[in-house]
Amino acid sequence: MSTFKVLQFNMQFGQGWDDADPDRAPVDLELTISEILRHDADVVLLQEVEHAQPDGAQPDPPRNYTRLKAALKGYYGYFSYPKPDPRELPFGIGLAIFSKTPLRDTFRYDLPSPPIGFEFLGEQKTPTDRLLIGAKTTLAGHELQLFNTHLLAYFMLNSSSEDHIKQRQLVIEQLRGTSGPALLGGDFNVSKHDLLVRQFAEAGYQTVQTEEITWRRRPYVLDHIFYNRRLRPVRHAVKPTLASDHHILVAEFEFVDQA
Repeated sequence: MSTFKVLQFNMQFGQGWDDADPDRAPVDLELTISEILRHDADVVLLQEVEHAQPDGAQPDPPRNYTRLKAALKGYYGYFSYPKPDPRELPFGIGLAIFSKTPLRDTFRYDLPSPPIGFEFLGEQKTPTDRLLIGAKTTLAGHELQLFNTHLLAYFMLNSSSEDHIKQRQLVIEQLRGTSGPALLGGDFNVSKHDLLVRQFAEAGYQTVQTEEITWRRRPYVLDHIFYNRRLRPVRHAVKPTLASDHHILVAEFEFVDQA
């Protein structure tokens, strides 16, 4: 293996995209699965795996993840819900990592959200906490640390992530504890990503791209794959898909021998 491929995808719990009525587009998990499989990635990082249930109920086992795990034959998987919370809104929740090589040292880490008030369907709400998950695997004789996250969309709350950077700081604290090859994928929900990119660069992580939009609802680059100096990106692409309101981001990497 000279390179390995990573797929980053906010799958919006399998709900596809309909230009005429995106909020009522049908859920088609089989389309989601076919989109993931056709890229034949070595590592798959997914956000919004499950559809949040009323009162924050979290079905166990998780329905979509269970179907994905059965369909992604030859992959090892790890999944986690965020912290249970009856305030959960009816959108996508839950993170998953799939890898063609065994996963170990899996973990989850809660990312508290600030008590910003906002209105949803005529009621006052505050946001629920977010999540970071991680695992290690071995590719081509190299240990690789994987991280996956989905941060709060402050721009949807008439606020700004530039005023609330604590979640990103908590993620960076976890990144700083890794000295070997590592990468972080996720939906970072940042409309103006310059500060995000600078903040992670200061921690030694670069993103594979900042030019092509990854979200259909607004022209934002929300999805990223960050990598440290022990990895070198060889190629990347944003792959449009009708399987979500997000596009798929794929990138190929090679390991960099430490001098």
